[in-house]
Amino acid sequence: MSIAAAPPLGELETAVLDVLWSSSSALSVRAVLARVRRRPALAYTTVLTVLDRLHGKGVVVREKEGKAYHYSPRVTREEWFGERAARALAGAAPGHDDAVLVAFLDSTERVDPHLLDKLSALIAARRKGKPR
Repeated sequence: MSIAAAPPLGELETAVLDVLWSSSSALSVRAVLARVRRRPALAYTTVLTVLDRLHGKGVVVREKEGKAYHYSPRVTREEWFGERAARALAGAAPGHDDAVLVAFLDSTERVDPHLLDKLSALIAARRKGKPR
């Protein structure tokens, strides 16, 4: 399953995925459990279920190490949110693409005026065939 086809994530799935994104190596269920900051603390079986769901959705990969699985994200945080943003913009209002993009630009300018300059520079570099 591609990330484009992956269903949206719930709050707990996102929290677990954040832990995986923050790690430089694959993590066991126990390691994820130790790093997830939740009150009340999560149960081992809850984290196991969430990781299994993320694996089923194609968002994480798992490899057997001894008796336990170790999990890692299939895509980077940037790839995940970039794909989600592109899908949201493309599918938000079919037939109204220009209006959606203008609204996006207006919102971006309100949130961070310098972000428009960054986007403009990235678009210009992409059109010239330069890597990011």
